[in-house]
Amino acid sequence: MLTMTLALLTGPVSTEVALPAQPAPLHGTLLAPESPTTVAVILPGSGPTDRDGNSRLGISSASYRLLAEGLAAQGIATVRIDKRGVGASAAAGGPETELRFDANVADARAWAAEAARRAGKPCAWLIGHSEGALVALKAVEGGDTPDSSKICGLVLLAGAGRPAATVLREQLASLPEPLKTQAYHALSELEAGRTVADTPPALGALLRPSIQPYLISWLPLDPAALVAAYDGPVFIGQGTTDIQVSVADAQALAAANPQATLKLWDGVNHSLKIAPADRDANLAVYANPSLPLAPGVVEDVAAFIQARTPH
Repeated sequence: MLTMTLALLTGPVSTEVALPAQPAPLHGTLLAPESPTTVAVILPGSGPTDRDGNSRLGISSASYRLLAEGLAAQGIATVRIDKRGVGASAAAGGPETELRFDANVADARAWAAEAARRAGKPCAWLIGHSEGALVALKAVEGGDTPDSSKICGLVLLAGAGRPAATVLREQLASLPEPLKTQAYHALSELEAGRTVADTPPALGALLRPSIQPYLISWLPLDPAALVAAYDGPVFIGQGTTDIQVSVADAQALAAANPQATLKLWDGVNHSLKIAPADRDANLAVYANPSLPLAPGVVEDVAAFIQARTPH
């Protein structure tokens, strides 16, 4: 009974944390076991994805919370965050016309420095999921800023291995003409840094004028080129039944950086949980917080981080 009581008393402690920012602070959760070996920041994917990995768009998998809890059990502290415009960080978002990818990058660097400070460590790992993987890669570009020096290494989970514009062209390839040609033209203009005034109404959700400045800042980024230029430790994790990012993307990242560690998880989808290849059944997993993360996900990530953390 005494052992159980001590275990409960020394379990991981959850603390709300705030990071000063303009126009309003950013918010997250620090989950720290007793005497953590290291600390990591979990960077969320695209859209209104919150610190737990949930979204008002029908996603309630709680993948980031489960990842944080699993890593805490392995002795690794984490800070999982609400990015600008989402959750408790909603006030920091500003108008859509002012969104830029580099703002997420600067925030990731600042969170790494803050996580390291709070955990009393020299640096923090960045764990990027989906679009968060690209944020992590961009955050270490150059490697000579004060905040980027606070990054121990990268864990890239379900991250694209090609520029977003390339992926979007694939996704839009089935559009009927002339819509497909109009979409491709708009993407080319945005890649070149030019806004497009005459986007068809059918493409408004993707190419609305207010989001175009953000797309201009995001579409040209090449994750393979970024990972190739980084000389720190890199872990690449990818599920084989992911219907959003393919195994080929993970392999492209690994090919660009032969020093990286690549792990493919059989039967694992974009939410890092066991899921069938069937699209409807796969998507149903996104809305089930009771399902655990797939076996191997936490263990592989923790083993990689621990092996590269001085003890």
